[in-house]
Amino acid sequence: MHPVEAPPIAERIRTLAATAAPTHISVAGAPFSGAARGGVDAAGRPVLLIKPGEALYGAAEDELVVTVDLVATRDTGEKERPRGLLKIQGWAQAVPDEEVRMAAVAIAERCPDSDLFAAVDAAEGHLRPSAPGGGPTPRLLRVDVAQVVYLTGQESGVLDAENYLDASPDPFLDAAERIVLHVNAWHRGQLALAIGHLLGEPAGSDVWLWELDRYGATVWSGPDRLIRLPWPSPATSAAELEHALSCVMCPRQS
Repeated sequence: MHPVEAPPIAERIRTLAATAAPTHISVAGAPFSGAARGGVDAAGRPVLLIKPGEALYGAAEDELVVTVDLVATRDTGEKERPRGLLKIQGWAQAVPDEEVRMAAVAIAERCPDSDLFAAVDAAEGHLRPSAPGGGPTPRLLRVDVAQVVYLTGQESGVLDAENYLDASPDPFLDAAERIVLHVNAWHRGQLALAIGHLLGEPAGSDVWLWELDRYGATVWSGPDRLIRLPWPSPATSAAELEHALSCVMCPRQS
């Protein structure tokens, strides 16, 4: 039996979305188009941080048809390289005041911004009838997903809302990202030797651990070259994930 080489596409796109940051937003039927800030919540929906004076601030009460661009990147030393581009199309509305804190916490870890706290304070002030009024404060918009257009590596396509929202990110995403950062910071030479051994030829020095998931690892080895290394069987814990990678990098320990 051959191992499963990669996650199902919906899981892979949800994983990319979880590590991606909004970069651009456009509004259907309107001339507005501009930069976006925020993140993606636990359900996979973009959450946008809108500041006073920005074009979308006054439209936060309306249901807008929007397209939000999300980009997932990997740090390769001197530059951030894109791993995937997602265009999430849907309807944007203001996050209800009682849900603002949860939405802000969901995106703060990966996309920190001090104005998130101001948005939380403002929303919770609105929930207290005796709270004093104030000037304009940042707000959060959440996009109800209609479809997701994706471009990642050599793959591209469209997911409808049901397929996208019913999927979940890789269950060991947080552990995987910590491992990737550690390997790229301290063990790239060892990674290059291991890849060279597997390929039967020198891999060069510009080698980076690109992605890591329960089904395997992907290594970047120069422009237009991604090497997929599937595990014999999917990892069922973060410890198994780390062990599987160590077997690739240190074959004598396997």
